[in-house]
Amino acid sequence: MEYHTHSEGETEAVGEALARTLEPGAVIAFTGDLGAGKTAFTRGLARGLGLTGRVTSPTFTIVNEYEGGRLPLFHFDMYRLESSDELFDIGWEDYLRRGGVCAVEWSEKVSDAMTGALRVDIRRGEGDSERVIIIQGSRQGDGSSLPLGQQEPSPCLPGKEA
Repeated sequence: MEYHTHSEGETEAVGEALARTLEPGAVIAFTGDLGAGKTAFTRGLARGLGLTGRVTSPTFTIVNEYEGGRLPLFHFDMYRLESSDELFDIGWEDYLRRGGVCAVEWSEKVSDAMTGALRVDIRRGEGDSERVIIIQGSRQGDGSSLPLGQQEPSPCLPGKEA
């Protein structure tokens, strides 16, 4: 699925709608340039999971944990890591077993650990605030694949291209 958003709020709304469809153990592997909107999308995920706390980029902490909603959210930033080995060293498998949603920014740095993940690529569009969001892959924590067209996040997402 491809979405075009025209503001940070619209990018968050796409994340919020997607979060409502996620199952325990889901992994979201983000790709996109610095400042593309990965953290904004994750704020939307948090809201869609019923989490009300402030969501910030975990660039220096590697992972931020948010609990108290329908599912916990574990927000990772792999920018400073060199390999998947470092991800496993911080307890990646433990996070997967906790039954929350793992949102992984800069997932390409740990691509071999992203098997079965839902892929979310966020790129800048033509205007300064326009973003092109492409979502593909699995939404289920067991790594099984569900074609996104069978269960769309929402029929009324802002900027959705038919």
